[in-house]
Amino acid sequence: MKKERNYVDKTHTFGSVWSFVMLLVLLTVPLIFCIFYNVWPSFKEVGQGLLPVALMFYPTAIIEIVAYTPLLGTGGMYLSFTTGNISNLKLPCALGALDTAKIKSNSEEGEVITTIAVATSAIVTTIIIAVFVLALKPFIPKLTDPDSLLAPAFKQVMPALFGALGASYFSKHWKVSILPIVVLTLIVIISGSIGAGVLIPIGVVVALLGTLALYKLKWL
Repeated sequence: MKKERNYVDKTHTFGSVWSFVMLLVLLTVPLIFCIFYNVWPSFKEVGQGLLPVALMFYPTAIIEIVAYTPLLGTGGMYLSFTTGNISNLKLPCALGALDTAKIKSNSEEGEVITTIAVATSAIVTTIIIAVFVLALKPFIPKLTDPDSLLAPAFKQVMPALFGALGASYFSKHWKVSILPIVVLTLIVIISGSIGAGVLIPIGVVVALLGTLALYKLKWL
């Protein structure tokens, strides 16, 4: 148990440091532009531009931390929030790795598996993007053109990814899956503009409450 605490403590330390470095780098880019062009926006202008974004993404960021951390683990969490693209890539990779290894997320083995999965995902993604951007640069405009035969397929990449990932979990835990699927479907029908970053945490909460209710009713 002592080694586990030391590992977690070190992970939090390095994760906090690199999160701060990432934030510093992100803020340095606009700062360089301001210094180079000698253009300094007022606090009012920054506030007007930031407010609509903050109202949507700040609560989502807090919800994502609460919802994703138990699934990603300590190391996977810091890696995911540093490299980004969590709901679209990092989380599916971590869940897929846990499912393949048949390991629970809230375990020592799960901590290791999710960290390796997220790290591998980040490295592989970077390499693949770099290679294919260079190789397909002449063809991408033609493939993504609205008149292209493949254009509709590019709009279904993420639904296909999450559909394939979710189908395996739905089939194994169909009793738990019914309630969140129904609730999320109704939400999308009522307001189709809600993003995945909001829908996923809502689904997690609904699934937890539904599972608790099923357990209390002794239906599980």
